[in-house]
Amino acid sequence: MALRHAVLAALLDEELSGYQLAKAFGTGVANFWHALPQQLYTELARLEREGFIAGREVVQDTRPNKRLFQVTDAGLAELERFTAAETKPCVIRDDLLVKVQAAEHVDTGALIAQLAERTAFATAKAELFEKLLRSMRGERTEEEFLRHGARIGPYLTCLRGLEFERANRAWYERTTIILNERRASRGEQ
Repeated sequence: MALRHAVLAALLDEELSGYQLAKAFGTGVANFWHALPQQLYTELARLEREGFIAGREVVQDTRPNKRLFQVTDAGLAELERFTAAETKPCVIRDDLLVKVQAAEHVDTGALIAQLAERTAFATAKAELFEKLLRSMRGERTEEEFLRHGARIGPYLTCLRGLEFERANRAWYERTTIILNERRASRGEQ
């Protein structure tokens, strides 16, 4: 998947400025695609040049003018093409897993500290996803929203992010317990 498709998908619901797009990536899209703000601005310019999005300038009295972007018919066609293309399975590339792989040969105290940091991060992300999901569905139950919600794509990707972070947290916690037990059995602190 290219950044372009993530940007196009993020612009499907409404016109967004580059700043708003960066915020949308930071909260929702980031659970499946990471991009820095400067990458987003570069991609917006490229997509506009290629006709996949259209930008318009909004004059503001008390702030600098801003540009809002929306997906064009050509952009929708590109998303259709992308959606129809074969999808490759994802793979995990995580420095922490390399460190855990070497657990018997490294300082597990440092490793356990990193696992604690990751546990806290996964917990915070899971809470963010839970909040986003509640906001998306409003007063409806999840079942009602999934059956009758206007646009469930962002909800489903947010659900995936939530399950991903919950699974990460569970693994970090279990790995921490195992490493602590092994340290204790060897008389280490």
